[in-house]
Amino acid sequence: MRVLLVEDEPQLARTLERGLRREGMAVDTAGDGAAALEKATLVDYDVVVLDRALPIVHGDVVCARLRELGTSARILMLTASGTTQDLVDGLALGADDYLGKPFAFDELVARIRALARRAPATSRVLERAGVRLDVGRREVRRDGDEIKLTPKELAVLEELLHADGNVVSAEELLERAWDEYTDPFTNTVRVTVMTLRRKLGDPPVIETVTGAGYQIP
Repeated sequence: MRVLLVEDEPQLARTLERGLRREGMAVDTAGDGAAALEKATLVDYDVVVLDRALPIVHGDVVCARLRELGTSARILMLTASGTTQDLVDGLALGADDYLGKPFAFDELVARIRALARRAPATSRVLERAGVRLDVGRREVRRDGDEIKLTPKELAVLEELLHADGNVVSAEELLERAWDEYTDPFTNTVRVTVMTLRRKLGDPPVIETVTGAGYQIP
């Protein structure tokens, strides 16, 4: 899951960023509304966590602009004011959900995952070649046997299963399962696919297509 976190309080942003990454999400951050709009037009995010009171460009304007651009990302607005009118205004601008500050981190994670499940391209259960991934529970089984995977392995497997037999390039996996801070020349995709293939067992279900990427045929 690729998430854009838009928060102008540096300490809170760093705390949320670390926590969401521990939950297996690829997280990019923006400290103001202008940076958020720039990033959201370059990357196809699953969820945008958007603080309402932002410098340079207000969060309301960011939300409305993203909807005008036709982004498929789900928008979760954060605000220090949680009145009913704020909720109504935020939803009217195109937000999918609304969360008042202060909030429990577990609730934020639950809301992000619920929004991601509502996205058109996301199915809660993906299955191919005897491999079954329950996205909501983050549970993987092969031929009925449970397999324990790391968050990045889960993310890569989800992208390969979503491809429905088509080839997914290393660049696409890097974009969807990692974040903007990852070195584009790293071999982390190859290493992650290698360990994922090993954990899924024999016969191998992930094939390497030379010069193109990976697939689960």
